Amino acid sequence: KHWQRYWLVDPLDGTKEFINKNGEFTVNIAFIENHEPALGLVYVPVTDTLYLGGLAFGSFKNSAGLHEQIAIKPVNLGTTLTVVGSRRHGAEALDSLLEKVSDTFSNIDRVDMGSSLKICACAEGSADWYPRLALTCEWDTAAAHAVLKGAGGEIYTPELTPLRYNTKEEMLNPFFHAVGDTSFDWKKFL
Repeated sequence: KHWQRYWLVDPLDGTKEFINKNGEFTVNIAFIENHEPALGLVYVPVTDTLYLGGLAFGSFKNSAGLHEQIAIKPVNLGTTLTVVGSRRHGAEALDSLLEKVSDTFSNIDRVDMGSSLKICACAEGSADWYPRLALTCEWDTAAAHAVLKGAGGEIYTPELTPLRYNTKEEMLNPFFHAVGDTSFDWKKFL
């Protein structure tokens, strides 16, 4: 709890995805500084894809020999909202939450996937919102959180404060909302 700088590693995020051989598992490495993710690396072994990012230098994706900077996309009312959800946890709670926002957007496109790929989807602009309505551990989120921050997004607690690390005895995260567009008024949904 008193460490100001440390590495946080999850060598196999998405264990069930690995067991089921669906390719949606990652290796996550994060550097935490002053309770915030300063650097994150998320590696997808099956596709040989690496996400790398941090607030100080932006975020990047290396895949198929291409190295490109990634960024979030703006959320616009009346358009399609792309929401990523967990394959394994919180489906009923997510359905209920999406019902509340269905009047605001012309269409909601829901995509379920495993591991920290959901947060990376928000970072690269292929998703707008990842509401996590089940428990995770800090090592599940820290690396992708750094990538998301570097791309212009954030992970918010239910109180709409940025998610922080190593602030309590246990390493459980509260429920959270990973969002790409931080300028959008998420308060009315969360």
